[in-house]
Amino acid sequence: MRIAYVCADLGVPVFGQKGCSIHVQEIIRAFREHGAEIKLLAMSLGGKPASDLGMVSLQPFAMSPKGTPGERELVALRANTELRKCLENEGPFDLVYERYSLWSYAGMEYAQAAGTPGLLEVNAPLIEEQAKHRVLINRDMAEQIAERVFGAATALLAVSREVAAYVEQYKSARGKVHIVPNGVNPSRFPDDIKPSLPAESGYFTVGFVGTLKPWHGLSALVEAFAILNSRYAKTRLLIVGDGTERDNLLKGLAERGLLESTHLTGAVPPDEIPGLLASMDVAVCPYPRQDFYFSPLKVYEYMAAGLPIVVSRIGQLEDLIENEVTGLVIPPDDATKLAQALSRLLIDSDLCVRLGQAARRTALRDHTWNGIARNILGLASIEPVNKTPVLR
Repeated sequence: MRIAYVCADLGVPVFGQKGCSIHVQEIIRAFREHGAEIKLLAMSLGGKPASDLGMVSLQPFAMSPKGTPGERELVALRANTELRKCLENEGPFDLVYERYSLWSYAGMEYAQAAGTPGLLEVNAPLIEEQAKHRVLINRDMAEQIAERVFGAATALLAVSREVAAYVEQYKSARGKVHIVPNGVNPSRFPDDIKPSLPAESGYFTVGFVGTLKPWHGLSALVEAFAILNSRYAKTRLLIVGDGTERDNLLKGLAERGLLESTHLTGAVPPDEIPGLLASMDVAVCPYPRQDFYFSPLKVYEYMAAGLPIVVSRIGQLEDLIENEVTGLVIPPDDATKLAQALSRLLIDSDLCVRLGQAARRTALRDHTWNGIARNILGLASIEPVNKTPVLR
């Protein structure tokens, strides 16, 4: 079984440390566990592959990130010619699998012309994101390409219900959209993993993992931790990640006198995440009220690590975390409710254990990358070699 994995997005360094990078790497690992040979065609590498991905055949195709936004859009469009040539030279394939990017259509059109299944993974409403958070010069062209690539794909894999609804607004996508949420690699989270950053004896650690961005609810987390810390002095806030909100985060912590009770690791490589999660007593995902279309990798990792979790009642999290069973679900933008949930877990160790164990069982049963890859191959009518998830 030969699979071409295409990622034509400069913002997704396939061997990097971002959440999108981890997603690419884990899907490739899972395909390989099902017996696939992978040809990776990527615009941005972001570093060297992990040792277990070293055998992946790699075909980078270059695009300069320089120039005005409009010039970069045109260069990205022209990259379709090179991508099509690469696929034609390296084929045939049993499947072309692509992570949707704004200007790429050659992968799905190659698959369509070759009579090969072409699956397009859609992780976000990219046109809306680009227009709102970055710069989008030629929106009409982006819309035309979306219609074009959605039409060429055999099936579209949306990461959440919200993304699926967005994609189905396009006429060419209707009837082809399947919801395929994110997952976790159980082998990274064995039962006996040791804390890499343990707290002092008797301390209770509240943890967060993720890029420090405005839409992650960090201000509510700081306010909630301030309430918790005022009641229980032996508490620690462990924040794993870095980003544009770091300065605002530090300012909020300083204003509340919480710097000495907080540890910020900065950005860390993926292989350090399990040990850091093992250093937490509870993990949080306090997203504010917003247009929520994410499938947060962090929550699946929290679950696999066996942590009790507190999440906002928003988007996919409402379905993923069952309140009082696999975690505690609170209203978004409510620091008081968040503090109450954290206080409850601090006091009730039995509740922590019950929620954490249930979350881990659910993650290992229902949300492994291996199982997700098996479902993806099924959508392409390909019989996987490994028919059961690998649970370690």
